[in-house]
Amino acid sequence: MQYTNGFYTALGTPLDENGNLCVSSLQLHIRQQIDVGASGLLLMGSMGIEAYIKNTTYAEIVRIAAEEVAGKLPLFVGVMDNSIVKVAEKIEMIGNAKIDGVVLTTPFYALVDNEQMVNWFSSVADKSPYPVYLYDLAAVTKCKITLPVIDRLIGHPNIKGIKTADWEMIQAIGRKYRDSDFACFYSGLDSFDYANMMGIKKNLDGMFSCTPKNARKMFDLLDADDFTGARKYLDNILLLRDTMLACGLMPSFTYCMNMLGCTGNFHQDYCLPITDASKAKLEDTMKKIGEI
Repeated sequence: MQYTNGFYTALGTPLDENGNLCVSSLQLHIRQQIDVGASGLLLMGSMGIEAYIKNTTYAEIVRIAAEEVAGKLPLFVGVMDNSIVKVAEKIEMIGNAKIDGVVLTTPFYALVDNEQMVNWFSSVADKSPYPVYLYDLAAVTKCKITLPVIDRLIGHPNIKGIKTADWEMIQAIGRKYRDSDFACFYSGLDSFDYANMMGIKKNLDGMFSCTPKNARKMFDLLDADDFTGARKYLDNILLLRDTMLACGLMPSFTYCMNMLGCTGNFHQDYCLPITDASKAKLEDTMKKIGEI
């Protein structure tokens, strides 16, 4: 599958206090991304708190998102879990929703070696009616997807790509498999400008959820090879990211999304609320970078 260059947004997931989906909020969130010209959407990735969502809510989230996207751009769905049978169960929950693939990390409860990793992804891909995309998230799973693992998986007919912050691996895949349609989505936010300079032009990140205006302007300039101009908007996104980290990442994400009109909680239910001082910092930053 060939995908267009540009920014791919890892969506947030708006929930109420009982963990139920805030339907109109998710619909608005998706429309905002479509309106600014996102190249694709990842539903229920790590920023979309997939691992924390109730099974009874999961299928509804996919259905509502697929209906709202309506084929206007690619939609990928996170199916992360800790056993093949549980991943297969999530894929079954998707039902007949129109999506373009499922996204899967390594198991995140216990460490796996390369042999187990190959078996893990291959077994899911054998069972999945949807294309499978690898998610290299070693900071969470503690298991790095490496090029030798890719070498053994890339020939599988139902494994179609990877999301990773390892641009050296993306370059190695590009050199080694020039004629492959294996898609590489780069997620190293801090170096999106340099990655584009080196020809890595499919960028995926959750920060685009709360910075749609800056994302659009940055990628318009990257498309024009104006890397100096693009860095201004990347710096804006990084400024908000760093402010969110200082104030508490996920509760801050909720507050920023709420400022964009998307109601509900976008954070895990055990997170403590941020302070009024943090809210003021976030609001000032969102105004400074032109998102509100």
